Amino acid sequence: MAKVEIESKTPTGGKNCTGSTTGTKDAAFDYITKSITGDSDYPADACDRLLHGSAQIDNIQVNTQMSGGGGINISGSIQTSSTVTASEVTASGITLTSRKPFDIPHPNKPGWRLRHVCLEGPESGVYYRGRLTDSNVIELPDYWVGLIDPETITVTLTQIGSSQDLIVEAIEWGKRVVIRSGNASAIDCYYLIHAERIDGEKLIVEYEGSSIDDYPGDNSIYSINK
Repeated sequence: MAKVEIESKTPTGGKNCTGSTTGTKDAAFDYITKSITGDSDYPADACDRLLHGSAQIDNIQVNTQMSGGGGINISGSIQTSSTVTASEVTASGITLTSRKPFDIPHPNKPGWRLRHVCLEGPESGVYYRGRLTDSNVIELPDYWVGLIDPETITVTLTQIGSSQDLIVEAIEWGKRVVIRSGNASAIDCYYLIHAERIDGEKLIVEYEGSSIDDYPGDNSIYSINK
């Protein structure tokens, strides 16, 4: 990261334009040198203007608006006390779809990137998948006990190599799934098992309101992108 030079005030009220500042953080707002020439309101006693390539700051306060031609990448949450309207979104060129993505360098194509988005649905669901070979029992993870509602378990089976007439014979205590081959074939299949979480209230999918604060359930159990 490039060094960022800012103005720092001396104890006597003067200025120091010699370089980056060090020491104890000051809670007061001071001028950061501007990079745009021709500003009529630029303080006469401020440091010379510098062009900052990179900057890092713990907290920033914007009283009116923030604008720019680049993108904004945020790993944390965004909170707002005002409402963002559709016209404001369209005018700014930002699309708010509340999709939850990850974006990484492509694992096998240099110069490319890979982006996925989180699976969404009308429940707080979890899944477990794998391959079952020469056995008729799928052992579910130990951590599912107390995490999921056993009554919500669903099982999808995909037979491999030949028709095996696969049947879910039993789901025992939410801990294991027993499979049976209706034509007595050796079992070889992929499985995908879903269940709904039980730690917390059920998701209310649709509700009346103008903001997320109108959600009739417990908002504290959700990480919401406003």
